[in-house]
Order: sequence, then structure tokens, then C-alpha cells
Amino acid sequence: MGVFVLLPLVLPLTAWPIARLAEQHLHPRTATRLLTGVAAVMAVCSTVCLVLLMVVGTAQLPGNPLPDGWSDPEVRAAVPYDEVAGKAAIPALCAVLTACGRTLWRHGRVRRRAHRALAGLRETEAVVLPDDVPYAYALPGGRRDRVVVTTALLECLEPAERRALFAHERAHLAARHHRFLLAVQLAARANPFLRPLRTAVAYTAERWADEEAARTVGSRRAVARAIGKAALVSRGTPVATLAGLAAAGPVPRRVAALLGPAPAARRLPSLFTVVGLAVWGAAAGTAVSAMSSANSAVTMVLILYAATPL
Repeated sequence: MGVFVLLPLVLPLTAWPIARLAEQHLHPRTATRLLTGVAAVMAVCSTVCLVLLMVVGTAQLPGNPLPDGWSDPEVRAAVPYDEVAGKAAIPALCAVLTACGRTLWRHGRVRRRAHRALAGLRETEAVVLPDDVPYAYALPGGRRDRVVVTTALLECLEPAERRALFAHERAHLAARHHRFLLAVQLAARANPFLRPLRTAVAYTAERWADEEAARTVGSRRAVARAIGKAALVSRGTPVATLAGLAAAGPVPRRVAALLGPAPAARRLPSLFTVVGLAVWGAAAGTAVSAMSSANSAVTMVLILYAATPL
């Protein structure tokens, strides 16, 4: 096993080039799915790596509840610098589990509070709140998915821009963008090297919804105007975990993209391009990370099984 057990901790660095290039050169739908998949696999692999290191480190602690065979020299020899790496993995894994747990709890709390706030209203797809604060967001879950918008924001938009707003929010719900966003948030908590992918997915998910809204209303300029006006009069969404038309992010880049031609819907770029090399580099890093963690896990299980007395 050797140093290969540590590879999943650093292989997320191979995905950094594609994080920015995917925003610029891939269709937003393809970029969102690709980056989320890469982030999720690499996060799982790095967490498995920490678990394996923790097993070795815990076995070295006096008074640990593990079998004596787990501190066998053959087990320690499977991990380089076993004493330092193993003990360092214990607080690191606790930090990962705590951060991911807090993210899941906060995500669930926000959705529950949002649904409770709408409990007394009619069960319609679109909910217009009489509020002086302009905002809009997509709220999944509950009895049905809902689009929430305030009268203050609607008053700032023309009829075509209002249609663009609702189309944008419906696109978030139809494509289940909240799942992609939650997955990359958890991945970034599991491994800080994956934070660029989280930022990239937050942008590409909005661009995906922008393009779907432009296709629905038949006007890219109407969507661009709606985004620009909403960004000027509002502060995004009430809570950062909710996707919305004026969500925090590079709004000028979204508007500029909508004022240009529609992105090509091709799946993956050619290998003989910069973005193609970045895509396949990230794919190779993900594959190596998965194989390394799987190999290390199987090897560790076999060693522990052999070292544990029946």
C-alpha cells in the first residue's frame, strides 16, 4: 500500500484546471454534472483515506478498544509514517464529520423554516409574498416544489422579465440543482482542495438555469435584463443555501454569457484542446484516487483480518 494510501488527499489538485475551464468552455449542464461527479468521488476517496489512517493511528493509542493484532508491525508497515499520519488523521476525520454534519443540519433547517413560513398559503407552484424586500428563490421538497418571489421584486420587472424569472426558478427545481449544490458543499467540507469545484458548480448551476429560462421564454436578452435588474435591487436570496435568480456570484459574467451565442450542447471536448486535457486530467485523477482508496481499503482489511485472532 505504502504512500499510495495518501494519494486521495492530494489528487483533488488535479481538478483545479477544469474548475475554471469548465465554466468557460463546457455547456453549463455538462459542467455541473462533471464537476459534481468529480468532487463527490474525490471527497469519498479522501475520507476513506482518513478512515484507514485513523485505524492505524487509533491502534497505537494506549487503552484503545481495538484488538491487539491491529497494532501489529505488519499493519503499521502498510502506512508510511504510521504513528504521525495515523494520529493526525483522528482530529482531521473528526473535523470532516463535524463540518459535513453541520452542513447537512443547516441545509435541512433552512428548508424546514422556509416551508413552515409558507404553511398557511395555498399549495400552488408559484408563491408571491407581499414583502417590501425584493428576492426570489426556488424551494424544493415539501408537498410540492415551489417558486417564491416577493411583490417588491415583481414590481421592478417587465412582463417578459417576470416570465424569465419564473422560468429560471422552475429550471432550478426541474434539474434538482439543490442536490448538486449540496453535494459539492459536502465535498468541499471533506477536502478543502475541492473548494474551487464548489465555487464553479455554484456558477454553472446558475448558468444552466439561465439557459433553460432563455430557451423557455425565447429571449436571451429578457433573461439577461431580469438577472441584471434583480441583482441591482436585491441582495440575492434570504439564505445563501437557496438557489435564486440573483444568487450571489459573478452576475456580470452571467449577463455577458446571455448576450452572446448559446453554448454548444456537445458532451465532452476533444482531447487535443486545453479544456479537453483538463477534463481528462481531472478524470484520470479521479480514477487514480478511486483505485488507490479501493486498493488501500482492501489491503488494510486483509491485513487486519490476518492480524486479528479468531
